Amino acid sequence: MPRILFVKTSSLGDVVHNLPAVSDAARCVPDAAIDWVVEEAFAELPALHPAVARVIPVAIRRWRRALARPRTWTEVAAFARALRAGRYDHVVDTQGLLKSALLARLARGAHHGFDRGSAREPIAARLYDTGHAVPGALHAVERNRRLAAAALGYRADGACEYGLRATGEPPLATTQPYAVLLTMTSRAGKLWPEAHWRALAATLGARGLALVLPSGSEEERARCERIAGPFPGAICPPRMGISALARLLSGARFVVGVDTGLAHLAAALGVPTIGIFCGSDPVRTGLYGAPRARNLGAPGAPPEPSQVLAALEAIS
Repeated sequence: MPRILFVKTSSLGDVVHNLPAVSDAARCVPDAAIDWVVEEAFAELPALHPAVARVIPVAIRRWRRALARPRTWTEVAAFARALRAGRYDHVVDTQGLLKSALLARLARGAHHGFDRGSAREPIAARLYDTGHAVPGALHAVERNRRLAAAALGYRADGACEYGLRATGEPPLATTQPYAVLLTMTSRAGKLWPEAHWRALAATLGARGLALVLPSGSEEERARCERIAGPFPGAICPPRMGISALARLLSGARFVVGVDTGLAHLAAALGVPTIGIFCGSDPVRTGLYGAPRARNLGAPGAPPEPSQVLAALEAIS
């Protein structure tokens, strides 16, 4: 039974983009046992892929803030022991950063990653046993798939399959059909104007859909509440974990979101999804490989609400 370890730690969208590489490996490497190292905040996501046998959480983000605490170093040592508990046939770092290469190096096995000309941080390539050339112009999903294929010895020319399974009822106290509006993102330049969201929400509400606006912080919740204010039936639910969010997205009639990891998750789950791009380029990191997903906009050229509505009509 070949043992494979993927290292893709963050962020949420990047973790979603690594799922098709796992699906390829499960399909092309018979009887493979696949583990995954990921930041603790995103550990629920790889667990939704049936081919992932073991999720190994790492807490680099939290550890960096508490380097002086003895407990931090106790946790670091426990993580290293867990990673080295067995031997892998292949360790594949699809992150391409120095930190991920160092994590991969802790595991015992043959280490694979992007070569110097392909890695996001070229110094990371010095830590791999084998570096692989992967064109930088490809979408992130295809870069991950190409790297995994080169490392594991197959061709990544099949269909893009995310492989997620989000089972269970949506975590909402409503039976009304609903649309999820993902208004929040990590950078202000990626936000869509609140007036645009309200114009879109007014049309969707008039069509009998409940509006659900999830958030992850107090600032994001305040934004959601401002957008939802004119619509009495709109729902701004409490903060949820990734598994609950996956069930919420799976049950939606459709999802509209800015460039955020949850929009990529919705598309990966097969939900009709519109990605709104205002300050980032969808060519390399847009919604990808999902037949009912569309990207709209470009840096400095956000779409109008009418364009979003037309795109929804086309995929719903």
